[in-house]
Amino acid sequence: MTELINHAAADATSDPADLSGLALVGEAEGLSSRSRSPVRLALRRFRRNGVSMTALVILLVIMFCCLFPDVPARVGEIDRLAITPTVRPNSPPSSGAWFGTDNLNHDVFSRIWYGGRVSMLIGLSVAVIACTVGTLIGAVAGYVGGKVDDVLMRITDVFLAFPVLVLLLILRNLLTEVPFVSTLMGDKNSVRFIVMLLVFLGWMPVARIVRGEVMSLKQREFVEAARALGASGPRIVFRHLIPNSLGPIMVSLSLAVVTAILAESTLSFFGYGPQRGNGQATWGLLIAEAPDSIIPGYWWKVLFPCLALVITIVCINFIGDGLRDAFDPKGNRERA
Repeated sequence: MTELINHAAADATSDPADLSGLALVGEAEGLSSRSRSPVRLALRRFRRNGVSMTALVILLVIMFCCLFPDVPARVGEIDRLAITPTVRPNSPPSSGAWFGTDNLNHDVFSRIWYGGRVSMLIGLSVAVIACTVGTLIGAVAGYVGGKVDDVLMRITDVFLAFPVLVLLLILRNLLTEVPFVSTLMGDKNSVRFIVMLLVFLGWMPVARIVRGEVMSLKQREFVEAARALGASGPRIVFRHLIPNSLGPIMVSLSLAVVTAILAESTLSFFGYGPQRGNGQATWGLLIAEAPDSIIPGYWWKVLFPCLALVITIVCINFIGDGLRDAFDPKGNRERA
């Protein structure tokens, strides 16, 4: 192999018109000189994870159907099906109503997609905003250190010490009593209020993870080299530290989506989330009908919304596991 490479190098040197000879031989021997970024290598490893890719495809289909519910839905969210011998209020699944009907003769199949639209929008909005805020706070705390780190982390520890559900209910009632807060966040049963409330508590786990990553990275040689070349603190944080912490951030993003959807569903189940009507039905509201549906035997009104919620959460968890394995710096690295 060495003789072949040397021969190709000699030919390429003697003939300037054929400078690609050495590169072609190198690629043939698996010695390509073209390097890939860590993100590209991680995404390539993720694409080779069959379970995660299958979960991603299923999740994309669910997200499309939820964000554009008019496509899969048979009728509108508040439209009632025409009464037939097999389709009546609280009728079981049939060809006329695939997932059955509720007590108002609404199509449960259609309501799942319309309810998923609100739940998915809440989950994605909370995850993106909370991860952005948490990444910035964690990066600043980890890089600056000292009193700034102590203050930010002690605030984080105080909020993490309380049970999440209890803290959500307390803050929900307290914030509505403050005039400017209620004006900013809107009605306590609105989607905007729920998103901002969950963001208020959702950035803290991300901040702790990013802080730990930044504290371990800021002592590395490439950071010292950037500092020696005169790079400013913000440039080091945004150009070097945050991009190299992308793996844990992506995993935290997937977990934040799951946490936000579950939190919204829990609040809606207890009657503290978005209220029925005005296109604000959620999976939590559909599941909240369980006490009034299971006892009379209307199992389909609870089973199918629960399945939609469970399948979505399982897919997101599988995707998070795949991202964690792909971005794991201790995993098997591909040759650049």
